[in-house]
Amino acid sequence: MKSASRISRIAAAVAGAAVLTAALSAQARELSVSTVLSDAFPWGQAAEKWAELVEERTGGELTLRVYPNSQLVAGDQTREFSAMRSGLIDMAVGSTINWSPQVPELNLFSLPFFMPDEAAVDAVTSGASGEMLFEAIESRGVIPLAWGENGFRQLSNSRGPIDEPADLDGLKIRVVGSPLFQDTFTALGADPTQMSWADAKPALTTGAVDGQENPLSVFDVARIDQVGQQYLTLWNYMNDPLVFAVNQQVWETLSEEERTILRETAVEAGEWEIAMTREQESERLAAIQERGVEVTELTEEQHQAFVNATQSVHEKWTPRIGEELVDAAREAIESR
Repeated sequence: MKSASRISRIAAAVAGAAVLTAALSAQARELSVSTVLSDAFPWGQAAEKWAELVEERTGGELTLRVYPNSQLVAGDQTREFSAMRSGLIDMAVGSTINWSPQVPELNLFSLPFFMPDEAAVDAVTSGASGEMLFEAIESRGVIPLAWGENGFRQLSNSRGPIDEPADLDGLKIRVVGSPLFQDTFTALGADPTQMSWADAKPALTTGAVDGQENPLSVFDVARIDQVGQQYLTLWNYMNDPLVFAVNQQVWETLSEEERTILRETAVEAGEWEIAMTREQESERLAAIQERGVEVTELTEEQHQAFVNATQSVHEKWTPRIGEELVDAAREAIESR
């Protein structure tokens, strides 16, 4: 009888453990995170850092699975925000450029030559204008949590050095799917050609397009110099902040503790990624030059010529972005 009783207790304990394990498994939750670039780039590393911090802080009860290379939207990065808003994607670390077709206010960062330096970017994202931008995102059904950074975008081409607007005359430049980019390069006399990043490298390889614009980190890691891009102009014509965000319906299913953890880890991952991106700029530039790329740095006069040539873009797009937002950003920049 004692033996039977003992067996019964063991069986009950095993059954109890199984129930507990099943309960814990049921509690564990995995959320999808979309990014355009893989963890070979700072952008992808930001998403991976976020996932690492969330798993650590929740003890594995909440995990983030990162899907790089826009694979959740079949390579079309401009569909990422819509997919997240509709619930096809739970979360994303996305570019303000790619989300701007759905959130016009985010075109603020794409106004040509509006952000003069990193301090200006920080002043905008951390001040009243940054709050206005987050409110604009949230009004479209997505909860923004933190900022990251893809960096200032530079111009490369296969034809020759560019140090004045006339040098762009007739050049086919690959741009992302934002009408503002079309207008900017048209104002400069170029022939802007919209295509996804997945199609950009093949187009550069075949010469279907003459040039492209991207941060140094993308130029360096993607080895754009290997597809004929031997001329690089440092013109800092716009900055490309990243946003850590989550679908609103997903957000509402999370506990207060989970929300706090998601927000705090997003901020931490964003600050880590921004610092890393900026620290690596000089090393990346040196590496690019060592590979034989001819780098052009603009004088103040040359830079001003590009500013003057794109004023029509500001006049057209400021009303679309919002006068109040642009004024708040300008005030933040001037008082930085």
